[in-house]
Amino acid sequence: MKFNPFEWIKGQVNQDQTTTGMKKSHYVIIILGIGVAFMIGTDFFGTNTNDAAIVTSSDPPKESTVETFGKESSDPKSITDYEVQYENQLKEALEEIAGVSEVTVEVNVDATELKVYEKNTTTQKQATTETDTQGGEREIQEQSESDTIVIIRDGEKEIPVILETKKPPIRGVLVVAKGADNIQVKTWIVEAVSRFLDVPTHRVSVMPKK
Repeated sequence: MKFNPFEWIKGQVNQDQTTTGMKKSHYVIIILGIGVAFMIGTDFFGTNTNDAAIVTSSDPPKESTVETFGKESSDPKSITDYEVQYENQLKEALEEIAGVSEVTVEVNVDATELKVYEKNTTTQKQATTETDTQGGEREIQEQSESDTIVIIRDGEKEIPVILETKKPPIRGVLVVAKGADNIQVKTWIVEAVSRFLDVPTHRVSVMPKK
Protein backbone atom coordinates (compact mmCIF):
# COMPACT_ATOMS: atom_id res chain seq x y z
CA MET A 1 0.00 0.00 0.00
CA LYS A 2 1.42 3.41 -1.00
CA PHE A 3 2.36 5.77 1.85
CA ASN A 4 0.15 8.88 1.97
CA PRO A 5 1.72 11.61 4.17
CA PHE A 6 -1.51 13.62 4.40
CA GLU A 7 -3.52 10.67 5.75
CA TRP A 8 -0.73 9.89 8.22
CA ILE A 9 -0.69 13.47 9.59
CA LYS A 10 -4.47 13.43 9.90
CA GLY A 11 -4.26 10.20 11.93
CA GLN A 12 -1.66 11.63 14.28
CA VAL A 13 -3.75 14.71 14.98
CA ASN A 14 -6.86 12.63 15.71
CA GLN A 15 -4.87 10.35 18.01
CA ASP A 16 -3.45 13.31 19.97
CA GLN A 17 -6.86 14.92 20.39
CA THR A 18 -8.13 11.82 22.20
CA THR A 19 -5.37 12.08 24.83
CA THR A 20 -5.20 14.57 27.68
CA GLY A 21 -2.30 16.46 26.23
CA MET A 22 -0.05 16.66 23.21
CA LYS A 23 3.55 15.69 23.61
CA LYS A 24 6.37 17.69 22.14
CA SER A 25 7.48 14.69 20.10
CA HIS A 26 4.15 14.70 18.32
CA TYR A 27 4.66 18.33 17.33
CA VAL A 28 8.06 17.47 15.92
CA ILE A 29 6.67 14.49 14.00
CA ILE A 30 3.82 16.56 12.54
CA ILE A 31 6.18 19.34 11.44
CA LEU A 32 8.50 16.82 9.80
CA GLY A 33 5.52 15.15 8.10
CA ILE A 34 4.36 18.48 6.69
CA GLY A 35 7.83 19.13 5.32
CA VAL A 36 8.01 15.71 3.67
CA ALA A 37 4.52 16.15 2.19
CA PHE A 38 5.49 19.56 0.79
CA MET A 39 8.63 18.14 -0.85
CA ILE A 40 6.72 15.21 -2.37
CA GLY A 41 3.97 17.50 -3.66
CA THR A 42 6.49 19.91 -5.22
CA ASP A 43 8.29 17.07 -7.00
CA PHE A 44 4.96 15.60 -8.22
CA PHE A 45 3.67 18.82 -9.80
CA GLY A 46 7.06 19.71 -11.23
CA THR A 47 7.21 16.35 -13.05
CA ASN A 48 3.78 16.88 -14.59
CA THR A 49 4.81 20.32 -15.86
CA ASN A 50 7.87 18.95 -17.64
CA ASP A 51 5.84 16.16 -19.24
CA ALA A 52 3.31 18.65 -20.56
CA ALA A 53 6.08 20.75 -22.09
CA ILE A 54 7.53 17.73 -23.88
CA VAL A 55 4.18 16.73 -25.37
CA THR A 56 3.53 20.24 -26.64
CA SER A 57 6.89 20.54 -28.37
CA SER A 58 6.49 17.21 -30.18
CA ASP A 59 3.58 18.37 -32.40
CA PRO A 60 4.70 18.19 -36.07
CA PRO A 61 4.43 21.35 -38.26
CA LYS A 62 1.65 21.40 -40.82
CA GLU A 63 2.66 24.36 -43.01
CA SER A 64 4.36 22.23 -45.67
CA THR A 65 1.19 20.20 -46.21
CA VAL A 66 -0.88 23.34 -46.76
CA GLU A 67 1.63 24.73 -49.25
CA THR A 68 1.70 21.47 -51.22
CA PHE A 69 -2.08 21.27 -51.62
CA GLY A 70 -2.35 25.00 -52.25
CA LYS A 71 -0.43 24.87 -55.53
CA GLU A 72 -2.33 25.49 -58.75
CA SER A 73 -1.94 23.73 -62.05
CA SER A 74 0.74 25.17 -64.41
CA ASP A 75 -1.60 25.18 -67.43
CA PRO A 76 -1.41 28.49 -69.36
CA LYS A 77 -4.26 30.91 -68.76
CA SER A 78 -3.30 34.12 -70.60
CA ILE A 79 -1.52 35.17 -73.80
CA THR A 80 1.70 35.79 -71.88
CA ASP A 81 1.51 32.34 -70.28
CA TYR A 82 1.27 30.70 -73.71
CA GLU A 83 4.16 32.76 -75.08
CA VAL A 84 6.44 31.90 -72.17
CA GLN A 85 5.53 28.22 -72.37
CA TYR A 86 6.22 28.01 -76.12
CA GLU A 87 9.47 29.95 -75.79
CA ASN A 88 10.82 27.67 -73.07
CA GLN A 89 9.82 24.49 -74.92
CA LEU A 90 11.33 25.69 -78.21
CA LYS A 91 14.56 26.84 -76.57
CA GLU A 92 15.05 23.45 -74.94
CA ALA A 93 14.31 21.57 -78.16
CA LEU A 94 16.39 23.75 -80.50
CA GLU A 95 19.49 23.54 -78.31
CA GLU A 96 19.45 19.77 -78.90
CA ILE A 97 20.02 20.31 -82.63
CA ALA A 98 23.60 19.75 -83.79
CA GLY A 99 25.42 23.04 -84.31
CA VAL A 100 22.87 25.13 -82.37
CA SER A 101 23.59 26.80 -79.03
CA GLU A 102 22.70 29.86 -76.91
CA VAL A 103 19.16 30.02 -78.28
CA THR A 104 16.80 32.94 -77.66
CA VAL A 105 13.16 32.54 -78.72
CA GLU A 106 10.36 35.11 -78.98
CA VAL A 107 6.83 33.90 -79.74
CA ASN A 108 3.96 36.25 -80.60
CA VAL A 109 0.58 34.68 -79.79
CA ASP A 110 -2.55 36.15 -81.37
CA ALA A 111 -5.05 35.27 -78.63
CA THR A 112 -5.83 32.84 -75.86
CA GLU A 113 -7.14 29.32 -76.44
CA LEU A 114 -10.50 28.93 -78.17
CA LYS A 115 -13.10 26.69 -76.54
CA VAL A 116 -15.85 25.16 -78.68
CA TYR A 117 -19.00 24.50 -76.68
CA GLU A 118 -21.71 21.97 -77.44
CA LYS A 119 -24.95 23.64 -78.46
CA ASN A 120 -28.57 22.70 -78.97
CA THR A 121 -29.91 24.26 -82.17
CA THR A 122 -33.60 25.06 -82.47
CA THR A 123 -35.03 25.76 -85.93
CA GLN A 124 -38.32 27.55 -86.43
CA LYS A 125 -40.12 27.78 -89.78
CA GLN A 126 -43.05 30.01 -90.58
CA ALA A 127 -45.08 30.23 -93.79
CA THR A 128 -47.24 33.26 -94.55
CA THR A 129 -49.64 33.69 -97.47
CA GLU A 130 -50.20 37.22 -98.75
CA THR A 131 -52.93 38.41 -101.11
CA ASP A 132 -52.42 41.50 -103.26
CA THR A 133 -55.06 43.97 -104.46
CA GLN A 134 -55.55 42.07 -107.70
CA GLY A 135 -56.36 38.82 -105.92
CA GLY A 136 -52.99 37.23 -106.43
CA GLU A 137 -51.43 35.19 -103.65
CA ARG A 138 -47.85 34.55 -102.69
CA GLU A 139 -46.35 32.46 -99.95
CA ILE A 140 -43.53 33.78 -97.80
CA GLN A 141 -41.43 31.33 -95.81
CA GLU A 142 -39.29 32.44 -92.90
CA GLN A 143 -36.76 30.35 -91.01
CA SER A 144 -34.87 31.22 -87.84
CA GLU A 145 -32.35 29.33 -85.75
CA SER A 146 -31.30 29.79 -82.15
CA ASP A 147 -28.42 28.13 -80.32
CA THR A 148 -28.34 27.24 -76.65
CA ILE A 149 -25.16 26.07 -74.91
CA VAL A 150 -25.54 22.65 -73.28
CA ILE A 151 -25.14 22.88 -69.51
CA ILE A 152 -24.50 20.06 -67.05
CA ARG A 153 -24.88 20.34 -63.30
CA ASP A 154 -22.00 19.48 -61.00
CA GLY A 155 -23.34 19.76 -57.48
CA GLU A 156 -24.38 23.39 -57.13
CA LYS A 157 -22.42 24.50 -60.22
CA GLU A 158 -23.54 24.67 -63.83
CA ILE A 159 -20.74 23.80 -66.27
CA PRO A 160 -20.92 24.18 -70.06
CA VAL A 161 -20.02 21.12 -72.13
CA ILE A 162 -16.78 21.70 -74.09
CA LEU A 163 -16.40 19.80 -77.35
CA GLU A 164 -12.91 21.02 -78.25
CA THR A 165 -10.19 23.33 -77.00
CA LYS A 166 -8.08 24.90 -79.75
CA LYS A 167 -4.63 26.31 -79.15
CA PRO A 168 -4.22 30.03 -79.86
CA PRO A 169 -2.94 30.99 -83.33
CA ILE A 170 0.68 32.12 -83.68
CA ARG A 171 1.44 35.45 -85.35
CA GLY A 172 5.18 34.99 -85.62
CA VAL A 173 8.32 33.46 -84.15
CA LEU A 174 11.82 34.90 -83.84
CA VAL A 175 14.81 32.65 -83.12
CA VAL A 176 18.29 34.01 -82.44
CA ALA A 177 20.99 31.38 -81.99
CA LYS A 178 24.64 30.62 -82.51
CA GLY A 179 25.11 28.42 -85.54
CA ALA A 180 22.16 29.93 -87.42
CA ASP A 181 24.57 31.51 -89.94
CA ASN A 182 24.95 28.02 -91.39
CA ILE A 183 22.34 27.51 -94.13
CA GLN A 184 21.67 23.88 -93.21
CA VAL A 185 21.32 24.66 -89.51
CA LYS A 186 18.99 27.56 -90.27
CA THR A 187 16.81 25.27 -92.39
CA TRP A 188 16.62 22.78 -89.54
CA ILE A 189 15.56 25.50 -87.10
CA VAL A 190 12.83 26.85 -89.39
CA GLU A 191 11.46 23.36 -90.02
CA ALA A 192 11.51 22.47 -86.31
CA VAL A 193 9.67 25.64 -85.28
CA SER A 194 7.13 25.30 -88.11
CA ARG A 195 6.27 21.73 -87.17
CA PHE A 196 6.27 22.33 -83.42
CA LEU A 197 3.90 25.32 -83.49
CA ASP A 198 2.07 24.38 -86.70
CA VAL A 199 2.85 27.74 -88.33
CA PRO A 200 3.85 28.46 -91.93
CA THR A 201 7.58 28.92 -92.53
CA HIS A 202 7.15 32.53 -93.65
CA ARG A 203 6.15 33.41 -90.08
CA VAL A 204 9.42 32.04 -88.66
CA SER A 205 12.46 34.32 -88.61
CA VAL A 206 15.89 32.88 -87.72
CA MET A 207 18.90 35.09 -87.05
CA PRO A 208 22.51 34.26 -86.07
CA LYS A 209 23.67 35.41 -82.65
CA LYS A 210 26.78 37.58 -82.51
